[in-house]
Amino acid sequence: MPDTSDNHAGERRAARASLALGAAATLPVILAAGLRSVALLVTGLAGLAVATAAVWWFLTSRGAPRLLAGVLVVAAPVAVVVHYAVVGVLWAVLLSLVLWALAVGAGRAALSGGGGARGTAERPARRPRHPFLIMNPRSGGGKVERFHLADRARELGADVVVLDPDWPQDLAALARHAVLDGADLLGVAGGDGTQALVAGVAARHDVPFMVISAGTRNHFALDLGLDRSDPSTCLDALTDGVELRVDIGRVGDRVFVNTASFGAYAAVVQSPEYREDKAATTLRMLPDLLTGHRGPRLTVRAAGTVIDGPQAVLVSNNPYQGGDPAGLGRRERLDSGVLGVLGVTVDNAVQAAGMLRGRHGSGLTALTAGEAVIDADIAEIPVGVDGEALTLPAPVRCRIEPGALRVRVPRHRRRGPRPRPRLDWPRLCRLAFTRNGGVR
Repeated sequence: MPDTSDNHAGERRAARASLALGAAATLPVILAAGLRSVALLVTGLAGLAVATAAVWWFLTSRGAPRLLAGVLVVAAPVAVVVHYAVVGVLWAVLLSLVLWALAVGAGRAALSGGGGARGTAERPARRPRHPFLIMNPRSGGGKVERFHLADRARELGADVVVLDPDWPQDLAALARHAVLDGADLLGVAGGDGTQALVAGVAARHDVPFMVISAGTRNHFALDLGLDRSDPSTCLDALTDGVELRVDIGRVGDRVFVNTASFGAYAAVVQSPEYREDKAATTLRMLPDLLTGHRGPRLTVRAAGTVIDGPQAVLVSNNPYQGGDPAGLGRRERLDSGVLGVLGVTVDNAVQAAGMLRGRHGSGLTALTAGEAVIDADIAEIPVGVDGEALTLPAPVRCRIEPGALRVRVPRHRRRGPRPRPRLDWPRLCRLAFTRNGGVR
């Protein structure tokens, strides 16, 4: 077993540096403002709270009130900065922020080595003999054509079907027929919604699945460590690949690889106007959705907890990292065997400001569970499944299927930055001042 003492020493040094920088971050303002530093801190926090509350007013209002709220969103932080400049401490505040950012970076670097996310285990994989790939030419603004994905895949021995945008096809049926015809790998070049449809077939038949990051966002590809800027690199999995076992989520009978959303977002994507003008449609519909004048009243049951009346619910295939309450960043792993469940309940501007506390805010409920049941006061619930709009009969059951999907990825891939660990200050102190850090 390799000696990890040097790694442990490096983590302790980073933890001590983080604590020292955190303490030093308070000094510039104290030295520049003296006793006024407490008042300046209160002023900054108040400005941030007002700006956050103004965001809530902007989202839940129309007309002139929305315009005034938009002005306040900008004016509140600007007023704080101007105040700091007038009293001559702006330089000290900026220096404190830089030191604090360095402290946070050092702290996360220290914690990332102790009990942080570990990559999903890789297994050797033989080159597929009959790979079958489905490609959506419209995904990602035309990445399939721009990166010559179909031609490159065929050169590597794959059977490729490029979808006709004007002739909708049943992708799951295409994948099933391919397996019956002898396909020993299924792959998709497209968005996450398309990926999920074929991934469900691959999981059911225990056939390896290959992700080609040709969609717009491709969160699933990101968490697999694939290069989203050049989807052609994903094709390396055909010739020099390894296999991962990852979880999939199910909402009803539908597979999802990222999230199933309920409430405000799900209702917005159901609108026929959403595809034509996403921003305008969202701003038009949100006031009624967030204030309860439109949309179903939801109830969520998961892990022995009941969330009553949330405006939005996000159920994810594995939980998103702790510093990302909206579930828009990265997951630490895809094989934890649990769903992430996030409920947002915000009834007023005060609660909206309280969400500055992240997952500790009163308007957020974050859970992990093997199953979540979402009920409503209507017979059918709008659901957004990996960005696709569905309507399912209530109650809707979401569940995790641990290790259900075999994913083929390139052996050599640019994995990108690791998910940031939650900054746990007590744990950081233990790591800095005890021999084993109390984290192993």
